[in-house]
Amino acid sequence: MKQDKGDRAFVELLLMTRALGDVGLETLEVACDLTLQTGVIAAAIVMNEMRRLNEAARPKTMQSVMQAPILQIEPKADCSRYDSLRRMRYDH
Repeated sequence: MKQDKGDRAFVELLLMTRALGDVGLETLEVACDLTLQTGVIAAAIVMNEMRRLNEAARPKTMQSVMQAPILQIEPKADCSRYDSLRRMRYDH
């Protein structure tokens, strides 16, 4: 609260804690402990620690086993079409 806009940062931390649901308070507590260990007290550091802890808790998404479709006919570049569009004059 001694820092500029400290009350706003405190509210942002509480909102982030609320968004995390049941594990929010525990995450905030661990993030505060980690921040205190660094010796630099700032809400941005606490929020960063909370994001890191939250990312580690999320399960990794599975890679799709499907292959990308293979083109039967390769597309050809037709730059003349774009040149004809550039020649037209549009009034905006």
